[in-house]
Amino acid sequence: MTTWQCDGIPKDGKTYPQAIAGGHEPCENTTPDCPICGLPREAMDPVTTTVKTTVVVSPGGTTRVGQKSNWLLPFALIITALTAGLGGWSLLQMLIPKPDTPPVVGEETPDKQTEATFVSDTAKNPDLFSQGEKILLNSTPNKEKGAAAFKKEDWANAIAAYQLAATPQANDPEGKIYYNNAKARQKGNQNTIAVVVPIANDPNSAKEILRGVARYQEEFNNSNPGNPLEIVIANDGGGLQSKAIADDLIQSGQVLAVMGHGIDPFSQKAIESYEKEGLAILSPLTTNVSQTGNATLKTIPLKDKSQEVLGSYLEAVAKTLANYASKQENSPSVVLFYNSDSPYSQKLKDSFAKAIKEPGGQIVKEIDTTKANFNAKTAIDQAKQAGARVVFLALSKDGDRIDQAVAIAQESSGMLLLGGNELYTPDILIQGADSIDGLVLAVPWSFQATDPFAKDALKSWRGRVSWRTATAYDTMKVLGEAIAKSSDRASAVETLNRGITLQGSTTDFNIFNQVPLVRANRGNEGPKGSQYQFDPI
Repeated sequence: MTTWQCDGIPKDGKTYPQAIAGGHEPCENTTPDCPICGLPREAMDPVTTTVKTTVVVSPGGTTRVGQKSNWLLPFALIITALTAGLGGWSLLQMLIPKPDTPPVVGEETPDKQTEATFVSDTAKNPDLFSQGEKILLNSTPNKEKGAAAFKKEDWANAIAAYQLAATPQANDPEGKIYYNNAKARQKGNQNTIAVVVPIANDPNSAKEILRGVARYQEEFNNSNPGNPLEIVIANDGGGLQSKAIADDLIQSGQVLAVMGHGIDPFSQKAIESYEKEGLAILSPLTTNVSQTGNATLKTIPLKDKSQEVLGSYLEAVAKTLANYASKQENSPSVVLFYNSDSPYSQKLKDSFAKAIKEPGGQIVKEIDTTKANFNAKTAIDQAKQAGARVVFLALSKDGDRIDQAVAIAQESSGMLLLGGNELYTPDILIQGADSIDGLVLAVPWSFQATDPFAKDALKSWRGRVSWRTATAYDTMKVLGEAIAKSSDRASAVETLNRGITLQGSTTDFNIFNQVPLVRANRGNEGPKGSQYQFDPI
């Protein structure tokens, strides 16, 4: 595959609205558009003749305000998105910070401070953070009362208000986290972890992740009353905000570790900052899970690509779905849909294309949904003419990808539908309706009534939870164990570098051999507005 280099400064004499002023550090690309700035490949071709300056938006390169970073990945990848996530935490074109919360970039990080009450007190982007002093998700009168009391350090009234807020809103994790934070502040000697989630861009996935965080926080604080756990929620809109959030968390001496961020170039810049400044970060690109005996998790340097778990997980997803396809169809012929602006999608596409050959299958057509002329009906008609009987959706959940997945499903009557964990969303069940009946997805954890975590979730959140909740719980468990053995950043980094053995995790690490599958079936336990639910196969 040929590569091309982009530095964000057009060379062809044209003007591009998605270009970053002043350009960016040179990066090697294999996709049609630059994942950092969204410029098309031809923008880097030097102008050889006089041309009229025009405004161009490349196909599939439309700049979306606040497009999210894919951190909503399984536990082995999150360690978070999710993405929600999850993420997903998703993905790569130029992400423009919102005008009301402009990130400050390109400045030196001030000396770390510990005297501030909240992270937002010293942050250059205070509106992106809350420990309970502001509401980032759904606002209610009681939550606002809790925030006002929390900001005044009136812990008793903050506890009372947030407790009242949690009663009628049983599935709202933000209020429960702030309730636990207020109790931790009242006791004092709290240990603080930051959780980076895509509230602005994908609030549902953010809630799924935060439910797992809240559940573990409650357990941790019941077991460690002398050193309770406090959570900083950070709202990452992606793009330049990712690095700005990292700078603010590094600056705050309160935060001992961070969970979140994704696999895009902006997240990588944020992760580089954490590594440089010695703040532990569990992310898809800096985590390794050994599979000998009990699973052991440890953090690895960002540059150590050979050990990160993303590739291993997606290979397992591809093999599991390829084997399933071969059992449903003899020598399955597959049409493969992907979006080239997402590294998750590209990796899953490549992994499945390789895996399907083993059981005697073949890819008869690969279709990039980012192309301007993409049409679901035309694509499926052409695939059927080429002999396709199986549809593989290697799509991320960025932008309008769920809409595209539904459109493809609506045209795929009689064909086997397969996909990855990014499509495990309420939206696909609601929008897809009968067209997604039988859709099979590979996910790291599936809801089963006999599963202890699932049973607890029904009680805690009064409903089913997703794999994002389960994997976020596991992620927090790792971080909780790390900070329980230390009370400073350096010790937390050292503990995670050595590795932590995972016992009693909700995730079965046999997923690296075979990933659990779920199917969309008719049922009354799905999201509101849908007659379908995901059930384990």
